[in-house]
Amino acid sequence: MKCPNCSRKDIGKIGVNQYYCWNCFIELSIVNGILSLHQVEEDGSLTSLDDLFEDQDLSYKADVQ
Repeated sequence: MKCPNCSRKDIGKIGVNQYYCWNCFIELSIVNGILSLHQVEEDGSLTSLDDLFEDQDLSYKADVQ
């Protein structure tokens, strides 16, 4: 998986279908094959970043090998 924001692979798993990008410091969640991106604020709250991306950028398919 690579981050749709910075295109790096510095992604860590923080929960069930929840990930964190250590490069650009955003939280990613996957629900029904759609990524939801959030910025973590200083107080720990989350601000949605979904409106900054096109629908095709937020579509997620797991790599099956």
